[in-house]
Amino acid sequence: MSDSAIPSSVPSAEEPASEPSEPKPTASSSSTSNAAHDGETKKKQPICIVVIGMAGSGKTTLMQRLNSYLHSKNTPPYILNLDPAVTHMPYEANIDIRDTVDYREVMKQYNLGPNGGILTALNLFTTKFDQVLGFVEKRSESVDHILLDTPGQIEIFTWSASGSIITESIASSMPTCVAYVIDTPRTTSPSTFMSNMLYACSILYKTRLPFILVFNKTDVQPHQFAVDWMNDWQLFQKSLQASTEGGDGEANYMNSLMNSMCLVLDEFYEGLRTVGVSAMTGQGIGEFFEKVEQAREEYDRDYRPELEKQAKEKAAKKEADKQSQLERLMKDMSTSESTRTSASMPGGRTGDDRPGSGVGPGKNPFGPHGMNEREDRWYDQEDGEGDDDEDEDDMENDDELGPDADKEQPYPGQRRFGDQGFEDSNWARPT
Repeated sequence: MSDSAIPSSVPSAEEPASEPSEPKPTASSSSTSNAAHDGETKKKQPICIVVIGMAGSGKTTLMQRLNSYLHSKNTPPYILNLDPAVTHMPYEANIDIRDTVDYREVMKQYNLGPNGGILTALNLFTTKFDQVLGFVEKRSESVDHILLDTPGQIEIFTWSASGSIITESIASSMPTCVAYVIDTPRTTSPSTFMSNMLYACSILYKTRLPFILVFNKTDVQPHQFAVDWMNDWQLFQKSLQASTEGGDGEANYMNSLMNSMCLVLDEFYEGLRTVGVSAMTGQGIGEFFEKVEQAREEYDRDYRPELEKQAKEKAAKKEADKQSQLERLMKDMSTSESTRTSASMPGGRTGDDRPGSGVGPGKNPFGPHGMNEREDRWYDQEDGEGDDDEDEDDMENDDELGPDADKEQPYPGQRRFGDQGFEDSNWARPT
């Protein structure tokens, strides 16, 4: 397994397509040409189409048809394949997850099943997705459409952290829409149709991007019945009742549930774009790209301002955190500087570093009152001068006093305890 960066063996990722040279603007029309150039640059930004669908719905075949259609219009797309388990692709991807992560090796090393292997491979690929975005942005000036094929197991991409990261990263960089592919022949049953609609609704609110319902395989089964059910909930209930007549209790329970769900989803159907296509014959592909352009306009109108607002809020929060950390750092540096200044003063302490003050390096550890005079007398010095001389005098006095010199010696007028009890002694205080 190799979870390194996207290999350099993808030449199309770094070779920009040649473009015809543009005539230079004249001085008299510089402002007009600049405005036109700005509008062209904004319009030139490609749109990414994220193709999502259940297994067997025809995503890969539809990707091939979209690729073929765009090549026929002399606007080849930039294709990303995120399905690590696919064995054969009828098109060539510019960036392929299989070039980076070995799906079978992941299953072997981590002792995973097929779904776990796909999910882990996608997670490993996501760690390098910033490099993928770099390749895509390099080609954004030469392509109009970016096609992104997802794994066949729809839940792996839509409900995993890696799928959310990939979708949000692309959507924050360029216009993005989601194309949800539906197997039309398998949707003729009201229960299956309702299941697909519920899944489409969940993906729409999960991704929060412009959404297109793509009814595939219309060469086998026209999709008009599904459009009628979406526009008229009463017609759907009649079809549901007709399909469950004579059923058992479970069928009646499902009938009641789906009757309620069709009323709930009625609002969901209102702003939804639907298109019927045939990936086999190419029917409806042109209409599909018309819906894509409508999705681009919706993105620029509704989604881009919200994304820019979120980006500004995130940048403002980051700047506030940075300023707070800087203020905290300056406060810590000011405190450290004051401590060093206090340590450099004579005696190593300030006016507040008096015995018993509890401040500074010379504070009295025993509080405002010392345990005895002999220990407190060291704090009576105002500076460090004369300490060595007094230490020498103490040592000489200790030699004269003999082995009992370590005992505390009283001062004049102080009573000491001797063999005969307390007695008055007048001893000379050491100088």
